Amino acid sequence: NIPILIHTLTINYLVMSPPVPEWLVRARDPHHQSVVIATLEEREQIRARARAPGKGRPLKLRHRLGTVPNPQEDNRLLQYYSVTAGSLPQNRVCNRYCDIEPYDRTLATSVGRYFNGNWVRELAGGRWYIATQAPLRETAHDFLSIVAGFQPLYPPDGTQPYSRVRTVVQLTEDVENGRRKADSYIPERGFFIVTPRHDRSDLPSLEIRLRDRTTYEDAFCTVRTVQISTVVKGQSKVIVFKHLLFHQWPDHGVPPPEAREGLMNFIRLVEQTNSDDSGEPKPESIPPIMVNCSAGVGRTGAFIALCSLLRSYELIGGAASQSSPTLTPTPLPPSPLGLLPEHLCWDRVALEVDALREQRPGMVQRIEQMQLIYEVFYTAFFNQDRNICGRIARS
Repeated sequence: NIPILIHTLTINYLVMSPPVPEWLVRARDPHHQSVVIATLEEREQIRARARAPGKGRPLKLRHRLGTVPNPQEDNRLLQYYSVTAGSLPQNRVCNRYCDIEPYDRTLATSVGRYFNGNWVRELAGGRWYIATQAPLRETAHDFLSIVAGFQPLYPPDGTQPYSRVRTVVQLTEDVENGRRKADSYIPERGFFIVTPRHDRSDLPSLEIRLRDRTTYEDAFCTVRTVQISTVVKGQSKVIVFKHLLFHQWPDHGVPPPEAREGLMNFIRLVEQTNSDDSGEPKPESIPPIMVNCSAGVGRTGAFIALCSLLRSYELIGGAASQSSPTLTPTPLPPSPLGLLPEHLCWDRVALEVDALREQRPGMVQRIEQMQLIYEVFYTAFFNQDRNICGRIARS
């Protein structure tokens, strides 16, 4: 009897599925969230002031760490949050927005060239990403060179390098409200050639072809299979990657309520796509996902934070080491700002967002994006039974 089978398996699944964590129930309090947002913003303002000298702006580091200026402390902050590379005159043309420069400490590089992207690791889930702006026409070759892995990709923790990127996630439409947010580098048919910038004529041109295109309506997503062909040192090289475009996340906003379940489906699709060929993730072999919106900070940060939290409770994929929320991956470097205040350090969303902002400036830009993380993560604990019922009914 199908209805009885569905009911029985659903009850069993609910018993086995993780309960909503007590901390997450507490964290849904609006007053608590307002305190989190204000505290994280205060810490980000300190980082912003530390970044200012690298942009040629005056040093203004008087902050709550001490009313009397401490030259040694100030110098440590200046070095840790330096954005010198992105502020150099020859590199500013490569920045989509003049106020978004990547940290030098976690900078992702493209065959020795400056690239507005940072290595970012999940705090709870442990996986690596490359968080970046949407390519400009002038930087499309740099972007695709990282995807193709013309040089090994070294994460900043000194672990074993990755050979290439398998999956690219785009969270912005190319044009939104009449404004260009991303420059397209994928042909709709045939192929086109992407050439390097004039100052790197030693690098090969790239032939880009669209091999396949699939639409997933339940995930508001278009998946493109893209081929990069070139000649390196006299030898032909062909790389294939997946490009996943999410259609329901507007700039300066969040997915509408009716698209939240589709966002979860999209996150699962990204995880599945980035698994190995057998479909079984092997953490030591899974390459980093390259994620961009337009600036590569707001929507990009919220997406990575959600993936990390969902992974840490086995609601998607598996963590980089263990999928248990009781086991923590190798710690990220300690922040020179110290730990979050004790009254907030139990909130994993707050910890996650603060850790992301340590690795790339401005991650999770807006209040609505912070609230989205809490809401979607909380709802995910209740949607597991609905997902399994759907799978059983279809079978």
